[in-house]
Amino acid sequence: MNSIFTISLDFELHWGGFEKWPLDKAKKQYFLNTRKLIPQLLDLFEHYEVHVSWATVGLLMHENKNQVEANFPDKKPSYDQKHLSAYHFLESVGIGENEQEDPYHYADSLIKDIISRRGQELASHSFAHYYCNEKGQTLAQFDADCKAITKASEKYEQKLRSLVFPRNQFNADYLKVCSENGIKIIRSNPVDWWWDISDGALNESKWKRLNRGLDAYFNIGGKTSYGINAIQQKEGVYLLPASRLLRPYNPKELFLNKKKINRIKKEMTIAAQKAEFYHLWWHPHNFGNHSEENLDGLREILTHFSFLQKEYGMKSLNMGEIAEKLEDGSILQPKADLNHKGTKTQRN
Repeated sequence: MNSIFTISLDFELHWGGFEKWPLDKAKKQYFLNTRKLIPQLLDLFEHYEVHVSWATVGLLMHENKNQVEANFPDKKPSYDQKHLSAYHFLESVGIGENEQEDPYHYADSLIKDIISRRGQELASHSFAHYYCNEKGQTLAQFDADCKAITKASEKYEQKLRSLVFPRNQFNADYLKVCSENGIKIIRSNPVDWWWDISDGALNESKWKRLNRGLDAYFNIGGKTSYGINAIQQKEGVYLLPASRLLRPYNPKELFLNKKKINRIKKEMTIAAQKAEFYHLWWHPHNFGNHSEENLDGLREILTHFSFLQKEYGMKSLNMGEIAEKLEDGSILQPKADLNHKGTKTQRN
């Protein structure tokens, strides 16, 4: 098989951290910057023919407050920590009437742009940024959340096939519910111990976060690309491991910024040479500060993909396309290999 390069994005705007990010002037500008760069991201993906899964919070899929409330689930999460609930935020703080008035909590126009572009998949990041490993919530409440985002997405005539658990709170007990709600594939966490977030966001240690940060620059973790045997199927859902989080540009870390990009390029090259999968992810709002520098870094990565595409036959597929090819077996069909000069050699 050819090597596969995939990108998944956690598209949230303020819903990704309403419980910890006061929407002050600086944060508003941050999200306005994010909105401006999304068409630029789409242009880059289109130019380099890169297919991307946009795991989108369902609350963004509306034009106005009436639509939001009409799609509320019949069961809401009963977290022990009430401030983690988007519904608590809606009741205590509130949102504007529509996208024009409140561009931080609505993204209907951006979603329409996303689905109009070739290779861009509208995927699920749950309806209300649902935390599957927080105490107090239940399986039935998660099922109601899944049904709510399915309903919200119907206006776009898109079938949600892929899901990313918010805050990477992967929970294997919830896979059957995902399958019952039409999900075919889920982004699972890297194998390194510091990506185990089974205890919930509030109980996560600083040591884990420190190791996650260090691994972006230094080789302290395991191999990031993987063969097809690493993709498990449980309860009818494929588990597609993440390879690497693309961390944002930091003006205080000029040397490390370059090291981070080079590390990703090296990992992509290994994947291409070994005909493996490489799965990059981040949040669009990670580019909200220093947007041009972040776009330059991404452009370098995508340019490297084009090189690997020509030299080794690396392909770009979004998560839904990977699930489709896994289901029909086409991703496993024997093909001619490509050596480092790009010439074909036959399999033995």
